[in-house]
Amino acid sequence: MIHIIGGAGFVGTRLALVLDAQSTAYRIFDKALDGEGYCDVTTPDSLATLPPADIVINLAAEHRDDVTPRSLYDEVNVEGAKNVCDYCRRTTIRQIIFTSSVAVYGFAPEGTAERGAFNPFNDYGRTKMEAETVYREWLAEDPDNRSLIIVRPTVIFGEQNRGNVYNLLRQIARGRFVMFGSGTNRKSMAYVQNVAEFLAFSTQIGPREHVYNYVDKPDLDMNTLVGSCRAVLFGKEGVGLRMPGSLGILAGYGFDMLAALTGKKYPISSIRVKKFMGTTAFSTAISETGFVPSYSLAEGIERTLRHEFLEDHSADKLFYTE
Repeated sequence: MIHIIGGAGFVGTRLALVLDAQSTAYRIFDKALDGEGYCDVTTPDSLATLPPADIVINLAAEHRDDVTPRSLYDEVNVEGAKNVCDYCRRTTIRQIIFTSSVAVYGFAPEGTAERGAFNPFNDYGRTKMEAETVYREWLAEDPDNRSLIIVRPTVIFGEQNRGNVYNLLRQIARGRFVMFGSGTNRKSMAYVQNVAEFLAFSTQIGPREHVYNYVDKPDLDMNTLVGSCRAVLFGKEGVGLRMPGSLGILAGYGFDMLAALTGKKYPISSIRVKKFMGTTAFSTAISETGFVPSYSLAEGIERTLRHEFLEDHSADKLFYTE
């Protein structure tokens, strides 16, 4: 039996579909659920009511950029990890799969792999880093019989998600996208279906610690990404309107000032423009496990575009993330 904690969100619901297809027994627990499905990792009493299991997959996290109070990052990501480990100790669960994040590396050098140095620049990355330490302490108590799989995904996108990748795709779909800079910078991305399949695959990995960056390779540069989107949506080649990067940063500062004056949030900011023009590319050891994703990165992008902008899925549940 697999328990998916924090399983009512974007990744968890897709993981449930994967496990259904494999006829694998599982249960979902989440603070968004009622009754026997309710679980809040910040409350030990909540975890105490959970029945025994063979494997725990912990997806519960505070990850948005605008979380308030900021103490929630520590309460959910770090204290929550401690509570999950205590639950596993009490019920003699021997395998934990934890979804961390490439945010633990901070502004990492291009090609950073699983042994890359930790240098988080925000509370999310810091608390994910600290949570990994909590899980390692649990593993160290019985390393020959316990299994810890830490999965560090890069930005996850896919159908029904309303995060940053969707915002980019929506701008392209509405014809409002402007390419700032050369567009040769590369971005590591992860299609949600492939991430879910890898989490399910991870349940078969043996004892001791295993760490994987989740990235769908090969990385696309922005010219290729935007051009492929325009081909699917409009049957057009190229990226459309292009402007100097310096002008984009200047526009970002303008929106920063506007946000400060009005108290509103805007889709454009100086930091977002800088992130857009920067390379965020990670290496991964996943190919060494024998896992083969069902979809290429290009296929995942096309499936998302068609679902969101070319087909009618207005009745679908949506998931809002950063």
